[in-house]
Amino acid sequence: MKDDEPRPRRLTRAETKARTRSLLLDAAARVFARKGYAGASVEEIAESAGFSTGALYSNFASKDELFIELLSSRSSSRLAEAATIVSDPKGSIEDSRKGLSQLLLDVADKDRDLAPLQAEFWLYAIRRPEFQEHLVAQFRTHRDALSGVLADRAEGRGQSGEAPFDDVATVVLALFQGLVQLRRVDPALVPEELYGTAVHWLFVGLNASLDPSRGGKG
Repeated sequence: MKDDEPRPRRLTRAETKARTRSLLLDAAARVFARKGYAGASVEEIAESAGFSTGALYSNFASKDELFIELLSSRSSSRLAEAATIVSDPKGSIEDSRKGLSQLLLDVADKDRDLAPLQAEFWLYAIRRPEFQEHLVAQFRTHRDALSGVLADRAEGRGQSGEAPFDDVATVVLALFQGLVQLRRVDPALVPEELYGTAVHWLFVGLNASLDPSRGGKG
């Protein structure tokens, strides 16, 4: 390095920790995808990331916690994408439909490495109540976040604030998960714009049920 060249900034302790966690999660995704949840070891994950087992345990209490964080981080990033699509003030209804449909295709077709792990961990979790709690808490967190986005969207468009946004968010998320699984099994059953269209149907029905002029109830 030349004397006049700026030296790279040293990472803070928090930045270093965040980078270590990110590298461990990336390594975990690779090892879990290759060996499955049961077959993967913390030793191999740590080695794949370039760290010691001690470094792994200083960031994650167990393999279970590491896996839960991996699933949560992946699903949270996708939820953030969905929220951006839905809440875009400049986007039209058609833009939202196309954006949500494309998001589902990306998850179903490009995130296949996590598909068997999600199924494996689901079976593992339903036999252990403590892990069911993790799954429920994760879903509720995502449900609450999406519910808030939908409420803000309705308010911004001058629509009714009386909609059961928590219930709507639950259906939207469940529909997404179900169609992703079906798309992975048989893409022909879930054509490109089906998810966005189905969400549109949901909101058309919701708006009708909240609008007395249409004879709806609720």
